[in-house]
Amino acid sequence: MQSKNDVAWEALFEKFQILFHIEKDGFFNINSSQINEFREARLMTKFDHRSHLPKLFSDNQLSILPTTRGTYTIAKFEAFSNFENKIIPISRIDFPDFIQSIDYQNVTSESTALNCAFVAGILDDFLDEQNLRPTVSGRMSSGEFDFQISGQNQDLTIKVENAQIEIDGGYEGKNGLYLIEAKNSISKDFLIRQLYYPFRLWSSKIEKPVHPVFLTYSNGIFHFKKYKFTDPNHYNSIELIYEKRYAISQEIIKKKTILDLIESVEIVEEPEIAFPQADSFERIINLCELIHQSGGITAYQITSNYDFDKRQTSYYTDSTRYLGLVKKDKKESKIRYFLTKKGKAIFKLPVNERQIEFARLVLSHKVFKLSLNEIFEKNRALSKSEIVEIMKKCNLRKIDSDSTFERRASTISRWNNWILELIEEPLEGDQLKLLF
Repeated sequence: MQSKNDVAWEALFEKFQILFHIEKDGFFNINSSQINEFREARLMTKFDHRSHLPKLFSDNQLSILPTTRGTYTIAKFEAFSNFENKIIPISRIDFPDFIQSIDYQNVTSESTALNCAFVAGILDDFLDEQNLRPTVSGRMSSGEFDFQISGQNQDLTIKVENAQIEIDGGYEGKNGLYLIEAKNSISKDFLIRQLYYPFRLWSSKIEKPVHPVFLTYSNGIFHFKKYKFTDPNHYNSIELIYEKRYAISQEIIKKKTILDLIESVEIVEEPEIAFPQADSFERIINLCELIHQSGGITAYQITSNYDFDKRQTSYYTDSTRYLGLVKKDKKESKIRYFLTKKGKAIFKLPVNERQIEFARLVLSHKVFKLSLNEIFEKNRALSKSEIVEIMKKCNLRKIDSDSTFERRASTISRWNNWILELIEEPLEGDQLKLLF
């Protein structure tokens, strides 16, 4: 079924012959009044991830960027950048014991995550500054500037005149101004504009270097990435300088804790829900966080607000239900997702205890318990064929072909890896390398 944005953009493309003009001129400019004829422009132009782009945009390699407070340019250019998928060790930081107004165990917004990172000294450590001070934030005008952006065959020039921008947090230190874009949802990519427009504005206002920074906060982890634009006049010259993950200090999870969990956990009967096909356990937890914060959410809201397409929304919501964390409720033809009692109880726990409970839920399913136990016994990762062999002993529902077994084996491997990554004590010899 088409989204409201898809339907409205199809009507706009037809009325204004947008594809014709892009082929002829290389771009098409459109304003809010024109967009509002079919649907509110604010809803029609907010695409934080590639997965949000309307079908007509995706099918024709198009993107859209604001150029003033009410006009946009549509063309065949690359507006997004992918996040690198690497395992980054976690650094632990103590939280000041005199701070009572921030509960670092229950961070539910980007602004609270930034405040928490600031008062805990995480920002000082990550940015290698001693006396950071919060300076600029909120909505403001972009000022005027031109830039180049990578098109399909050649660079395009775009002129920006006082478009609206928003800075989640700006912190100034001796060595520069750091402009932070903060998100509490995990994604595969991000919109470069959210870093580039603020960078261009403040680079023209101050003499100090301006450094773009991206923060993702989820499940007690602050994941910072520092970027630079190697050519300040080119939108796509963005380059990752370094990244680091932090957590507020708590008792570390030891290998023995996980081994004891494998030994003691009781196996549950496989639910009627199809076996999970959702490789990122971090995103499963993050989805539960988002449902927890909203109190209840529709599949459409998940797809339109976070970096999911419709198929991923189905896979990941089914995975949360498979674990008993989320329930599906249908009222007046709308399906909404809510945390179960079990899900609500987990989010009342301190972060470390919460991680152990997530691991317990996974290991209560026989295939995960057997496969993780075998990883420890063999002191190495399991091959796909070894995992499939274990799967075939576990009477898993709705898996009836070798290709399906192999696809689901990837999920088992990735979920087990998430549990292994919880172990933060040094392991003997080459064991750590072998386990991962």
